[in-house]
Amino acid sequence: MSGRLKGPLAGVRVIDCTSVLMGPYATQIMADLGADVIKVESPDGDTTRYLPPGPDATRGGMFLNVNRGKRSLSLNLKQPEARAALVRLVEGADIFVHSMRPGAIKRLGLDYESLREANPGLIYANLYGFARNGPYRDYPAYDDIVQAASGLVDLQARLSNGVPTYLGTVVADKVTGLTGLYAMLAALYAREKTGRGQEIEVPMFETLVSFTMIEHLCGSLFDPPQGPPEYPRVTTASRRPYKTSDGYIGVMIYNDKHWRSFFHAIGDPEWTRDPMFASMRSRTENIGTVLAKLADVLAERTTAEWLDLFRIAEVPAMAIATPQDLLHDEHLEATGFWQERDSEFGKLRFPGIPTSFSETPGAIGDPGPALGADSRAILAEAGFDDATIDALLEGARKVPA
Repeated sequence: MSGRLKGPLAGVRVIDCTSVLMGPYATQIMADLGADVIKVESPDGDTTRYLPPGPDATRGGMFLNVNRGKRSLSLNLKQPEARAALVRLVEGADIFVHSMRPGAIKRLGLDYESLREANPGLIYANLYGFARNGPYRDYPAYDDIVQAASGLVDLQARLSNGVPTYLGTVVADKVTGLTGLYAMLAALYAREKTGRGQEIEVPMFETLVSFTMIEHLCGSLFDPPQGPPEYPRVTTASRRPYKTSDGYIGVMIYNDKHWRSFFHAIGDPEWTRDPMFASMRSRTENIGTVLAKLADVLAERTTAEWLDLFRIAEVPAMAIATPQDLLHDEHLEATGFWQERDSEFGKLRFPGIPTSFSETPGAIGDPGPALGADSRAILAEAGFDDATIDALLEGARKVPA
């Protein structure tokens, strides 16, 4: 389990009672950075185990990736003995993180008040849909639901002829996972200074509203409002990949220097002296017209011609890449981003760790483990005898429906 042997989080132990993607993404990064992450699963296992494609029926590709570097402990937490065993593991842990609704975790007797008695220095993280002091607290939440509730889907509709659409990635799960990660690490740092643990709440809804409204609050930041809650540059229908004579290109001509360089590169035609192009304010106030004019100009040359011109002018621009393109991207290959690992399933390719550390680099661990693969070892480390371990494992055995 090479991912636990080095990295800036080496020596940190995480009890991970999360499932699907939000929590597992946060703890995957912890495992990449050296933490010992113990993934606690029910006898049924994490539901993402069963999402195809995959090499067997219980380890789909997404599960293998987002749970890499972790160890799997299977317990039936409906049984008092299993709950007691988990509390014993918590005694030696630094972080406990779960993604159950508040009522469910309390019914299991694994709420913060209960676990704090076992480990006063514990960092306890709740990752779930809605903050527990609001009226939505008991609503179930998945990525699509939170995208819809957060205003993000409505904003996307401005770019798709008024038809609401979801983003092509599970942004609510991943942004909340990253938010949970930084919150847990901040609490870990605070404990180093104070010696005290604490409870953290990371709700998906509030997290994605914060993420969405950081720029879109805009004129509604003020009281009375100076405008609607919308950043017009990113919601104008003219903001889209630009069609060239042979394809599409992504271009961001943003500041005054970019515009001057662009105008010079295309020969400073007469229209470039229109006052609406003169400043950031005038361009923003006329953003739809500005971008529509840019679209007309970009349609006149090939993608390759524009990329060459923009490189010389130092204007940000890239060709539109597909996920398939990324698997063979020259930059990603040069930086060693894609990591290949030999496994029981043959060779696997993982996205690498995007951050680097000069003194404590992390490492990609083994693919997501088989359900309960490490149960005996983990329980033995906690001091349980063989008979007790046998009983706990028997209790965690899945009963056929």
